[in-house]
Order: sequence, then C-alpha cells, then structure tokens
Amino acid sequence: MEKTIQQYNHVISICQDIFTKKMKDYGIAWRILRPSSMTDQIFIKAQRIRSIEMKGTMKVDEGSRSEYIGIINYCIMALIQLEKGISEGDDLEPQETLDLYIEYFTKAKDLMLNKNHDYDEAWRSMRISSITDLILMKIKRTKQIEDNAGQTIISEGIDANYLDMINYAVFALIKLEFDNN
Repeated sequence: MEKTIQQYNHVISICQDIFTKKMKDYGIAWRILRPSSMTDQIFIKAQRIRSIEMKGTMKVDEGSRSEYIGIINYCIMALIQLEKGISEGDDLEPQETLDLYIEYFTKAKDLMLNKNHDYDEAWRSMRISSITDLILMKIKRTKQIEDNAGQTIISEGIDANYLDMINYAVFALIKLEFDNN
C-alpha cells in the first residue's frame, strides 16, 4: 500500500502543477461553467482516450496522459462547483482555489485508500482500457443523475462519481507512469 501512496502522491503533484500553471494563465474562468458542462468536458476527454485506444493512433499531439490529467482536474473543478455554485466573476482567490483543489484531491485519496483496502488493489491487474471504460460509465451515470435534477433513489450522488473518476484516472496515470519502468 505504501507504494500506491507514493505513486498517488506523485500523480497529485503532476496534476496540481498543471492546475496551478493553468490558473495563472486563465484565472478561474471555469467558475462560469455549470456542473453539467464540466461533466461534458470530462466526457470529451474520456471519449478521446477511448478513441485513441481503439484506433491505436492519434492526429493531435497530446496523448492519453494529458487527457487523464484533464479528467482529474475537471473532476476537482466540478466538485468545487458543486460546493460553491457557479459564478459569473472571479470570486475565489488563487490560494483559496488551490486549498479547495487540495481538499478534494485529499478526499479522493482517502476514498481510494479505503476502497483499496477492501478491493486489495485489484486495479493493478486491470487494463488501462477497462479503466477508461469505467470512467465513461461513471460519466453516463453522472449525466443521468444530472438529468434527474441530482436525485437518486438508492445510488451515490454526483460527487461520489466525480471522486471515483478521479481515482480511476489516477490509477491509469500510475500505470502509464510506473508500469513501464
């Protein structure tokens, strides 16, 4: 489990670095997006990964790695949107935004540790393509819950699906970063 924690922390540092740099470039322009728009953006990234996996080629010079990072960062932004609501202006300071980012990544990591205990790191035996499919399934579930105005009868809510997508994308990045070494 210690290896997984170290690898997870490595992925956090990569994603956080990109998030921070993009925040410096773009500010928090994403605060204007509704959660459903965030879900659609995550879908676009996951669908591109699946397309690359199935075709075996790509025409845009950014591979699956950057798309998994995007999924993670958009999921965290979506969680912030669920908590704060959408905003027309720059209502969050950079440090507050980064603190929320770290808070949600930590929440995802804690969830991963609990599930990893119960599932005995089964994800390590999975194919990356299966992880992509699971992310796409979580997106479809999220869209259905959004279409139901956030209401569920027995299922977890939108936030739980975003947290799961973060962890699946982290697992894919761990496999991409470390399994070939």
